[in-house]
Amino acid sequence: MSSVTGSEITINVFIDQIRPCFGYILAGTACSACLFTLLIILFGFSTKESRHRLVFQLNVFAICVALTLGILACLTSGKAIVDPFNQVSKSVYMTSVVFSVYPPLLYDSILSSRLFALYPVASTPSLTLVKVFAFPFCIKCARVVVTTLWLKDYIKTGITTLTLVQPENSFAIWYRNPNNTAEWTMQIMDNLYSVSFFLYNLHIRTSSVRRVGGISERIRQIFYISVANFVFPLLFNIAQIILVTADRSPYAGSLLVLVNNFVAVIGVLCATLWFSGSEWVRGHKESLVDDMFPPGPKSGRANGVGKRNENEITVIGRRSVTLDTADFARWGGDKFQAASNISDEV
Repeated sequence: MSSVTGSEITINVFIDQIRPCFGYILAGTACSACLFTLLIILFGFSTKESRHRLVFQLNVFAICVALTLGILACLTSGKAIVDPFNQVSKSVYMTSVVFSVYPPLLYDSILSSRLFALYPVASTPSLTLVKVFAFPFCIKCARVVVTTLWLKDYIKTGITTLTLVQPENSFAIWYRNPNNTAEWTMQIMDNLYSVSFFLYNLHIRTSSVRRVGGISERIRQIFYISVANFVFPLLFNIAQIILVTADRSPYAGSLLVLVNNFVAVIGVLCATLWFSGSEWVRGHKESLVDDMFPPGPKSGRANGVGKRNENEITVIGRRSVTLDTADFARWGGDKFQAASNISDEV
């Protein structure tokens, strides 16, 4: 009877030890599979023109970073389950940690770059650019500093991976850590500034034509996607702050940090898919019209059919889409005299 009880205790202890790793594997595998599927769909809907755009390439790079995080998370957690006394090397483990804490800075930087659609470098005074981008630049520098301080303290807690993952070390570096709290608080401020400033300026610059049906629908879609891509990561950040101040165990908070990376990238990818799908459908419609009504030898394309549609949405950023305001203004100027001066403003 005592041997049976001892075996049950051993099994229960083992299950308790592998439960966090098993959760990381499930989250990393599920999110990575979803992200990889959406990436294939993205390339399927993309056009040759869209694949050459910088924003498309940045989004693909962000997806590759998130997939690398998923692979590292599964590798380190799987090794801890299969061989708990011979885990991955400290360098591999710390690489997985780096891919968990630093990529949000990349995603937020892409988000802030949407403002260049409203303030082009070539036509915007230098003083205006400094005023617009000073706050996000300074706050990102501060985020790099506090994240690096946290990582430095975490590395000092153990010489090997086995000592780094010990509960006492994890508790010491997690519970009410000021660096973590400061990083997530500044991330909320950074994203709030980028989203609110972008949407406000977009509203101001397009107010003269937003009542028109097609343009109004485009602006409404941009607004919804921008807000949605901001709100969901915001909820995760708030949950992380609550957990770091109220829960001594780092498991739930670490799982949120892992999932939040994927949520941010999936939000960007869904926005990109929306744009690429619209562009793909538009291109196929134009090809169909060209086949049905071929242009005459002298008349060119009848009624402008087949011309490049200037009403474009450019996907830029971690969590949203951006209207290319200069193209938007040119498109509106052809049809609405009231919008003829927007391109000069931006």
